[in-house]
Amino acid sequence: MAGAFVIWVALLGPVIALVTHLSGSAIASALTAPGALDPLLVSVEAGLVTLGVLVIFCTPLAWMLARGKLPFPRVWEAGVLASLLLPPLVIGLLLIFLVGPYTPIGQLLAHLGASATNTFLALVIAEVYESAPYYVLGAQAAFAGVDPRLEQQAGLLGDRPRRVFRRVTLPLAAPGLAVALAIAWARAMGAFGAVVIIAYHPFGIPMQIFTTLQETGLASALPFALVLLVVALPLPLAAYIWSARAGRRRRG
Repeated sequence: MAGAFVIWVALLGPVIALVTHLSGSAIASALTAPGALDPLLVSVEAGLVTLGVLVIFCTPLAWMLARGKLPFPRVWEAGVLASLLLPPLVIGLLLIFLVGPYTPIGQLLAHLGASATNTFLALVIAEVYESAPYYVLGAQAAFAGVDPRLEQQAGLLGDRPRRVFRRVTLPLAAPGLAVALAIAWARAMGAFGAVVIIAYHPFGIPMQIFTTLQETGLASALPFALVLLVVALPLPLAAYIWSARAGRRRRG
């Protein structure tokens, strides 16, 4: 028990240190400066777009992985795990070779009047690549937790596959999906490694923390670190609580 408590406190140590080193006046001074919250708005907008991309494109992949609908499933899972294990800075470097201005994709975007470097689009791309594996693996676990027999019974009653997914699979997997999406949100909001390579501009909140730290020091960057935590963490915590309660009700 004592060892568990020590580990728990140690894991929360950075958050405790942040709170204890901040004062109300420092927070007010930093956050009331002109344009101080503009990077936060950029991050929130990019994060919401990122979540939309994940839901639309990654949810089907997670469902197919959970139901074994893909050939060579271990190969697909290994691909997701590989993207999860890539260091974020490496992801940013490799994205230059994928969507940079001199690549086929970059040139196509240029013809369309867009760019995947130092733009809002680039920020979204970086956030998608840093957060997608977390969502896919979490959503896969959520779908895998739904008893396939319930889906089969609904099918025997005459429901079509889409209706079964909408009325049976999705509601039962919803708590787990919410956790996966909330974790992806936190990961997207805090994305930095890939962002600093391909989306230095426009500034999101992680870039604001980094540049403030470089320009004016640690004390000036801490209020923005607190803002990032306040925006990124409540959603995963709320989703976890909902999922835990739903699991207890299901077992009860």
